[in-house]
Amino acid sequence: MFQQLFSPEIRQGIFTAFHYVYLFLPIWLPIIFLILFFRAWVDYRRTRYWAGMGSLLLEMKLPKDIFKSPLAMEVVLNQLHQTADESNWYWKYWRGQTRSWFSLEIASFGGQVHFYIWTRKKYRNGIEAHLYSQYPGIEIHEVEDYTKKFEYVIGRDKMFACQWELSEVDPLPIGTYVDYGLDKDPKEEFKVDPLTSQLEFLGTLTEGQNLWIQIIVRAHKKEQLKVLPFGKMLEKFAIFEKVDTWKEEAKEEIEKIMKDLKPEGANFPRIPRKDEADKMAAIQRSVGKIGFDVSIRSMYFASKDIYDSIYLGGMLGGFKQYGSMGMNGFKSAGWHSTFSNPWKDWWKTSQDKLAQMVMDEYKLRRFFFSPFRGKWFYSKPFVLNAEELATIYHPVGASTATPTLERLPSRKSEAPANLPI
Repeated sequence: MFQQLFSPEIRQGIFTAFHYVYLFLPIWLPIIFLILFFRAWVDYRRTRYWAGMGSLLLEMKLPKDIFKSPLAMEVVLNQLHQTADESNWYWKYWRGQTRSWFSLEIASFGGQVHFYIWTRKKYRNGIEAHLYSQYPGIEIHEVEDYTKKFEYVIGRDKMFACQWELSEVDPLPIGTYVDYGLDKDPKEEFKVDPLTSQLEFLGTLTEGQNLWIQIIVRAHKKEQLKVLPFGKMLEKFAIFEKVDTWKEEAKEEIEKIMKDLKPEGANFPRIPRKDEADKMAAIQRSVGKIGFDVSIRSMYFASKDIYDSIYLGGMLGGFKQYGSMGMNGFKSAGWHSTFSNPWKDWWKTSQDKLAQMVMDEYKLRRFFFSPFRGKWFYSKPFVLNAEELATIYHPVGASTATPTLERLPSRKSEAPANLPI
């Protein structure tokens, strides 16, 4: 049969290829073994490092009288930009150290809305200090991980989950609190907070229904080698230089706009339209702030008898208010599209088994080093700056009147010093 399928020339080529594979076996087999051993070693060291660090979950109890704009949260988030643990190859590959990641979470349990921050233990004091400094009336408590109380049971439960990605290139900004005028600290009755509509929706869930939003972040530090022009090579005595991929992409987008301003054959560039000038200014402003690698997940689940698909519209529409015309926005991707077409489930993966995996990934707060990263149902991370992050996650004031958002009953203050003894 083999002889019938292939011509003599093709058969000879196949035999020759196998001959050379066998001939060079002592060379390529040890190389493959070393690569696999190195990857296993790094995974082992990383696992030990993470286990030694420990983690905890902090809940933010919000007072009603929060008058500060999300700029205060932007200042707090800047402190999460931690890159020191990967400063050299010894720490990174021998000790298994990695950039720390954090999880900013908003969870609704039957309509009861809570704000959480998951972190490594060593960052607790710093996070608390910065939150208290920006929000004096807030309370922060270490709580038991709420995810431990939940388990996805096949046959009993039903889930819809998705990841989010940007609709355009990373340097183009989404609509932020600055675009909503919140940087000017308007009075509560005049505030238009984009997070409010999302919290109001989370408050509409009924008992037994759960909707969780998880924003996993770490300091952006992706660099690549770029070949220098000949003049720069002589100037710097180097052939390559390291460039930030995020800022390099921003530079390319601006160059595209500049190229359109001067068509081929024109002597002078035309004056940019307002939308073009605004776009270039927005890109430059976006990459001028601290950047984070980000992954966002949303997950709605309940027992089959009370699961209601009507909530999927609110879940998928919950990030639309961050879209900015001509700039950027969010679109859903990943998990939920896995079974939309038969060919996307080539290996006949059960939806229930995938739901269990999604739940496990959420519980572990795992993304950047997940074994599932890179799979066809797993979205890539994207870059948001601190301003954009603070827009989608910040303590809200009295303008957000969600009745099921747990608030502190009253503002605490010290007793007057002149009380009689």
